Amino acid sequence: MKNLMFVFFILAVALAHGARKPNMIVIMCDDLGYADVGFNGCKDIPTPNIDRIAENGVRCTSGYTSYSVCGPSRAGFMTGRYGQRFGFERNPQYRTDDPNMGLPKEEKTFGEALGPVGYATGVVGKWHLGAHPSNHPLNRGFDYFYGHLGGGHRFMPEELTIQDGYTATNEEESYRTWIMKNHEAIPPAKYLTDEFSDAAVEFIDRSKDRPFFLFLSYNAPHLPLQATDEYLARFPKLEGDRKIYAAMVSAIDDGVGQVFDKLEEYKLLEKTILVFLSDNGGPEPKNASDNGPLRGGKGDSWEGGFRVPFAVQWKGTLPAGTEYHHPVSALDIMGTIVDLADAPVDPKRPLDGINLIPYLAGKKKGIPHEAIYLRKFDGGKYTVRSGAYKMHLGPWQGAKPELYNLDEDVGEQNNVAGDHPEKIQHLEKLRKRWDAELIEPIFLGLIHTPEWQDKLKKQNTKKSQTDNPQWDWFSALDKNKDGGVTEVEWLNWTMSEAKRKGRSSTEARQRKFFAGRDLDGDEIITREELEAGIKR
Repeated sequence: MKNLMFVFFILAVALAHGARKPNMIVIMCDDLGYADVGFNGCKDIPTPNIDRIAENGVRCTSGYTSYSVCGPSRAGFMTGRYGQRFGFERNPQYRTDDPNMGLPKEEKTFGEALGPVGYATGVVGKWHLGAHPSNHPLNRGFDYFYGHLGGGHRFMPEELTIQDGYTATNEEESYRTWIMKNHEAIPPAKYLTDEFSDAAVEFIDRSKDRPFFLFLSYNAPHLPLQATDEYLARFPKLEGDRKIYAAMVSAIDDGVGQVFDKLEEYKLLEKTILVFLSDNGGPEPKNASDNGPLRGGKGDSWEGGFRVPFAVQWKGTLPAGTEYHHPVSALDIMGTIVDLADAPVDPKRPLDGINLIPYLAGKKKGIPHEAIYLRKFDGGKYTVRSGAYKMHLGPWQGAKPELYNLDEDVGEQNNVAGDHPEKIQHLEKLRKRWDAELIEPIFLGLIHTPEWQDKLKKQNTKKSQTDNPQWDWFSALDKNKDGGVTEVEWLNWTMSEAKRKGRSSTEARQRKFFAGRDLDGDEIITREELEAGIKR
């Protein structure tokens, strides 16, 4: 009976929207913080156009990407399959001479899946799935491309001085290339985010008379932090990196408004599924993003690494202004559109994503996924979430698993593994079953390049200096420079550092540490008391 009702729902959707298959526009930001959009509670960066997607549709409170850094996350999204199944588990190097440095040719993209069933398909913005010509979007099934092939880009047109992107020899040079319009190099005339918004509108113009799929892949607010005076002027009360970051997000929001305007002009809102998300969590200390209550950030297996802002709109089909709390995945975007478009799927490479529409519409009960998985091969870490419970394993062999109840502890502060051995056993069984289906990475990543290794050496040198007792920890704690550290100063600094580094800590624990260093009990730690505590 339930299956019959589901079939009736699909037929009703088809009738409601006519014979034409639905369009889909996926708007993906780069390194956006979980709490940096209005629909997730942001107060200092207005995002009225982005928020329209949640207001007109469904806000997914537990929306995940398939990885916590850019390239592997996009590989999962682009195929609807975990990248660990086909060896894409590292950020690829910018290698225009290596056809294997990127998405394997056996994996189908949106373009390769939807083109044969009549869709116009386009990519605007960041690609990051291989810089060799054989991995160019137009050689991976898409009809239209306006963007860059690498993992990031500078935003100011006067800084883009390398005309031919195929002559760039490393990641740094790739940030300065001209933009590709299909296969032609084009010198941008505007701030890059604005260029991408204009290109998205152009694609809708040219594709309006047939079903279309558009991946609007902004490379903002990824580094470098750059914004025009127009956008900066919108945030007079903000300062420093947060001001620039806010301006970059505001530019994206303007672009989303342009997309809405164009869809309304052609009366396509009821025929178009809009999805908004980030490719991974925000790297908070690097780009001034904010992951709100979530622990950790980009690159982590904590929630802040791959739980992202996620909203879906399909006017007339999905209920407006609702929330969906079961875990969903960026993998489901492919699962949704291939099902609705009746596009064939290779039985040898089944999708991990499913059609979300019946779940978000309230027509299909239960949960979309038995579990959400993450493996970080180079870090030796695994994460499995099933229902409310999430298990962390690693980063070293033999490490004890940690368990968190995300319904009660979204910040992952209270390890309850000892209270629920049966949950650990169940999650470990799921992990082993999934892990048996995966392969090792098939290419060396960005972290293995000489430039990146030099960067890591410098970071490690800096870390060793700050970890050394000779580093002036007292000055860092003593914010008002009055010669004494109060409990408030101690808590502000230590809790901020714990969140930045993705470490578990609580105010109660830090209060104990403070009391242990306040040797005379006067509620002030002097430099002498702090140094005496370090020596102990």
